[in-house]
Amino acid sequence: MAEDVMIELARSADGETLASLNALIPQLSSSARPLEVGDLKKLIDDGNISLLLARDRNGEISGTLTLVTFSIPTGIRAIIEDVVVDGQKRGMSIGAKLVDFALDLALSLGAKTVDLTSRPDRESANRLYLRKGFQIRETNVYRFSF
Repeated sequence: MAEDVMIELARSADGETLASLNALIPQLSSSARPLEVGDLKKLIDDGNISLLLARDRNGEISGTLTLVTFSIPTGIRAIIEDVVVDGQKRGMSIGAKLVDFALDLALSLGAKTVDLTSRPDRESANRLYLRKGFQIRETNVYRFSF
């Protein structure tokens, strides 16, 4: 249950965190390459990135969320990216706890807004975001790939 979940900020590029992220990320993206320890260290050391980890009652990392905050001329903004909960642990409010923690953190960092995107086929995730107060925006999302 949700009370059995603890959310923390990743503080070190240790083997447990690396292995857990490399087990979770393929559940979100089939095209993402595995992280190496240097990649994880770079994320953790980046002052604009907060890598959140959800630990279940056994202390195992069962979910993750990345909060990116940045300053622009119109204020401090935040984006939630790469939200994933282990498929065997879904339905335990882990995603909700990650989002709550991220929203509280973004507010404490002075963010005026928090944006996120989610594929339409991620139905339960989309329901969660609506329950948490996110609103669908009329916008075009453009991507340039290298």
